[in-house]
Amino acid sequence: MRTTIVAERRLAAPPELLYLCLANYREHHRPGGFLPPSFTDFEVTHGGIGDGTQASWTVTAGGRPRHIEATITEPEPGRVLLETADGLQTTFTVDPAPGGATVRFETVIDDPGVQGVLTRLFAERLLRPIYEDELTSLEAYARRLALAKVA
Repeated sequence: MRTTIVAERRLAAPPELLYLCLANYREHHRPGGFLPPSFTDFEVTHGGIGDGTQASWTVTAGGRPRHIEATITEPEPGRVLLETADGLQTTFTVDPAPGGATVRFETVIDDPGVQGVLTRLFAERLLRPIYEDELTSLEAYARRLALAKVA
């Protein structure tokens, strides 16, 4: 059963910088970068920036950890980044907007049977706060980077 969770917000930071933060798993898209505390055990196993990157991490939602091993691709470099894992795809889209960019996270979870029903019932309620936290953190992080480059 497929379940889709979407979080989208206009962020006050340059779109190129926001995309760079999303695509760079070595420096920015990680704990210690902009990822919130729900993400742990992070490791880049291949590459590290954009297309061809392979990484693993644990995300804890509702007290339940889920280990993820993902491959990252860039269907539209500079605009769309895609994480693909077993039964899970997250698309990050950055579109220029007045005063910054609109950033969209869209996760599709494909769980079979009873787990699929449970995912459909609870995933959005559990993941939305994590995504909202991640968007807030991404904006603040990118703005700090932009200020550091100006100074």
